[in-house]
Amino acid sequence: MTGYQDFIPRRRFLGPRFHGALAVSPDGSHVAYVDDASGQFNISVQALKGGPARRLTSLVDSAVRRVVWHPSGRSLIFQADIGGTEKIQLFQVGIDGGDTQALTDTPEASFALAIGAPVSPDERRLAFSGNDRNRAVQDVLVKDLASGVVERVFDAGGRMYAGHWSPDGTRLTAVDWRENNSDHVVYLVGADGGAPLRLTPDTGEPAIYGLGPWLPDGSGFLVVSNAGREFAGLAVLDAETGELSWLDVPDWDVERAALSTDGKTLIWTVNIDGGSQFRGRDLSSGAALPLPELPMGVVREHAVSPDGRHLIFGFASATSPWNVVVLDLATGDLRSLTDNGPSVADPAGLVEPERVRYLADDGLEIPAALYRPRGVTDRVGVVLAIHGGPAAQELPEYSYDGFYQALLGRGLAVLAPDVRGSSGYGKSYLRLSFRDWGGGDLGDCAAAVRWLREQPWVDPDRIGVYGGSYGGFLTLSCVSRLADLNWAAAVDVCGPSNLVTFTRSQPPTWRHKVAVMVGDPDTDEDFLRSRSPVTYADEIRAPLFVVQGANDPRVPQPESDQIVERLRARGVPVRYDVYPDEGHGFSKRENLARMRTDVVNFLAEHLGPADRS
Repeated sequence: MTGYQDFIPRRRFLGPRFHGALAVSPDGSHVAYVDDASGQFNISVQALKGGPARRLTSLVDSAVRRVVWHPSGRSLIFQADIGGTEKIQLFQVGIDGGDTQALTDTPEASFALAIGAPVSPDERRLAFSGNDRNRAVQDVLVKDLASGVVERVFDAGGRMYAGHWSPDGTRLTAVDWRENNSDHVVYLVGADGGAPLRLTPDTGEPAIYGLGPWLPDGSGFLVVSNAGREFAGLAVLDAETGELSWLDVPDWDVERAALSTDGKTLIWTVNIDGGSQFRGRDLSSGAALPLPELPMGVVREHAVSPDGRHLIFGFASATSPWNVVVLDLATGDLRSLTDNGPSVADPAGLVEPERVRYLADDGLEIPAALYRPRGVTDRVGVVLAIHGGPAAQELPEYSYDGFYQALLGRGLAVLAPDVRGSSGYGKSYLRLSFRDWGGGDLGDCAAAVRWLREQPWVDPDRIGVYGGSYGGFLTLSCVSRLADLNWAAAVDVCGPSNLVTFTRSQPPTWRHKVAVMVGDPDTDEDFLRSRSPVTYADEIRAPLFVVQGANDPRVPQPESDQIVERLRARGVPVRYDVYPDEGHGFSKRENLARMRTDVVNFLAEHLGPADRS
């Protein structure tokens, strides 16, 4: 059997993957990041000037999800879960590595470090959130690092996250995440308790407020918000009045912002049709910073060094895997700190996507990324690849660790649509899928197939569908409710098959948002059942491959079990692979390599040309 790594240069696939978590040391000399060069996501530290990386953790069954520096620079604090369960605990490890110290120890609960630097300016207290008191809500917690005493500074319910410490260390920003991270309420919380102050107005209009760092004078803090707007802009939120002072209001979404320690250098990213571009400002003078234009690709996490001299960020393109990149803001020099495969300028024959649009039945324009194999003159098979979320976007990155490029290497094309409900195209577009899973979004998939069959280079009999999570739900919906489209093959990775059991099985802190986004199983059971792929399982006739993590807390294994059992009871062949040590997203590189290899071979077998050997 041909392996996944045979379609892409070996080092490009086999590692390392980056988890999108990076942090610059307080003195600006080193950067910490999370990669899986060890086979599992662990922490590496590397000098900003370059040189070999040093691994600080050697976790095997646990995966590091985020890392931050202690202000002293002598240790790092991180969060990790075991086996993909997403029951996250907090830990601390010295800069020289060695044994880790547990900062939380409630295995059945889940904790999250503050969104910003979690340690207070005086280095005494750690801010985080957790559902240890009540599994259905998250509280904001502050731990005295010397005594170990934990104070619950916000316990009024909701899915609360600690934000950033004020410069004097007396207050914390906090945010209540409602819906699917599309409706936020911002509070100020006293670090020693007291009544929280709500800063954002109750207008009845959902809006996001992505919390950023405070201004040095403590008058306010940065937020990325779409309050009163279709797209998210960058603003300062006044800490007394809650008023927004806009810094940038582009016609696309601002993604995130970073500020130097001295509060002078502000740099943010804007998502332009999926691709990231930097913008910056010197806050002391108000002047725009001259920043280089990036190739078409994606920035994941970025930080400004404390002295404002360097910008450090994760970057990937469709033809280049993730790397940690350093930009010298004074000279404009750009260099890759890590060496994960060829650079963007050396794509090694890989394929860049084309941005296309097609019309749904109701006239809505659906954006999509189209990848066509090079050097193929005959009609080709196509994989309709549907992203998860649904509040996510098809980005020009090294998608699914080179999965698209592997399919292209087998002579298959990929069409990856941003069906209604996707992010990146305004909050109205994003909210179109709320309580309509398997409605307009499924129509967008049908319209994609019709568009493909109009293209002269597509073999109309060799169209398959692939998706994970929400994309897996739409994959199952396509082959069951749109069976008359005669799908040539389908792959579902961890997709819900029964919206009734899916909504009832959600982790307690997610149940409210799922009820808002998908439906309430207690009041909407008939509707949810009518939109469930398992209801129409008898219609499925396409070859199907189902992949599932046994520890998945978001889409539990019974969701896959149900659809597989229905098909096997009818004698319909279905391949079903369950990974006992994985959750919703695969964290072990060995498992991921095996899964991706099997999926590529399955799709190539069913969608490849008729004369394939």
